Amino acid sequence: MRRVIGSLLVVLTAASQAAAQAPAGKAVTFDEAVEQAVARNPTVAQAATSVARAEAILSQARSLLRPQVSARVESVTLDTETAFDAGVIQPRHQMTFGGTLTVPLLALARRSTTEQARDQVEVATLSGDEVRRQIAVAAAQAYLAIISARRQVEVEARALENAQAHLDYAQRRFEGGVGSRLNMVRAAQAAAGEEARLENVRLALRQSQEALGVLLAEDGPIDAADEPALDTPAAIDESAWMTARPDLVVQAARIRAAERIVRDSWKDVSPFAEASFDPQYVTPAGLFQPSRTWRLTISVSQPVFQGGLQRAVKREREILFDQSKIVLTELEIRARSEVRLAQASLASLERSLGSARRAAEQADEVLRITTTAFEVGATTNLEVIDAQRSARDAGTTVTVAQDAVQRARLDLLVAIGRFPR
Repeated sequence: MRRVIGSLLVVLTAASQAAAQAPAGKAVTFDEAVEQAVARNPTVAQAATSVARAEAILSQARSLLRPQVSARVESVTLDTETAFDAGVIQPRHQMTFGGTLTVPLLALARRSTTEQARDQVEVATLSGDEVRRQIAVAAAQAYLAIISARRQVEVEARALENAQAHLDYAQRRFEGGVGSRLNMVRAAQAAAGEEARLENVRLALRQSQEALGVLLAEDGPIDAADEPALDTPAAIDESAWMTARPDLVVQAARIRAAERIVRDSWKDVSPFAEASFDPQYVTPAGLFQPSRTWRLTISVSQPVFQGGLQRAVKREREILFDQSKIVLTELEIRARSEVRLAQASLASLERSLGSARRAAEQADEVLRITTTAFEVGATTNLEVIDAQRSARDAGTTVTVAQDAVQRARLDLLVAIGRFPR
């Protein structure tokens, strides 16, 4: 039995050292993690392509308001030339060089399309800001998960240290003929259980580090270098945070864009006028066809009857405009609820953290008293093991409460639009 217990101690110590020496990757601060996630995450890059696409559509709309120039070359070969008396009316081989310059004179519909495309660039840009906010929040949550897992590792490491100390003492008593074999086996069982829990929380820590590495677009785990100071404001002004939340700002931009489309509906049936200039050079010239000619054309068109199409299109646009306003109202209601809930959660969790810390201090005191009593024979090792378990559970409760408070602070900052800064 002594050899078995000794082997168990060696295995526990070796496993602990191996887990402690596991590579954790480079460490970054909280601000560095958020900045790198926003700068390098592929989702943010995808949002940037949406902005670029909207800008390309705007350029296309603008091009329709600018002069257009085209050129043409034409070669004609007939079976025979056409002549009259001594003059050639139509040569057999003839080359024509020409061009066309077209300038829009009155194009209200095209101009409104340009303004609408500019609105979509704004919406895409603000939507990109919202995507960056979401990535920043995800990186912050992964960072806090690492800190929480690290605290839990510390709790389990202390629990294992206590269990191993109790096992050492039980083994010495057994070897000295004072303790019982049952007490020693119980202590060994408790130590093995603590080692298993320690391995589990170390694995959770590694998983959190890998998750942060993915968010930061790194090929490997990333560790947390510090604990962030998430300071929440004492007073919250609704009129201020309403204009700071990216999701509300994006929806407000969508409403402005939809309103412009409705307001510009009449331009779809407005007159359209353009001028075109067509110079032409023909060689060789015919008898009735000069070599150099040009033509200036001014055309004006006006839709007269479209079978009710314009009214139907305008009605659809008005419905989309009304829907966007309803969505904004829903977002505002949800945002107010998120702020109220975040404030209430933070206050409640801070009170819970205070209670958990007091309970942990009391559990540690109970463990010290119980261990001392066991060493003088005033109690059994069952009570020591139970006290160890209670101290470990109390430490875990503190860790969970600390993590919950930090997450509640982050949620409040996100709810009022102050994260990321």
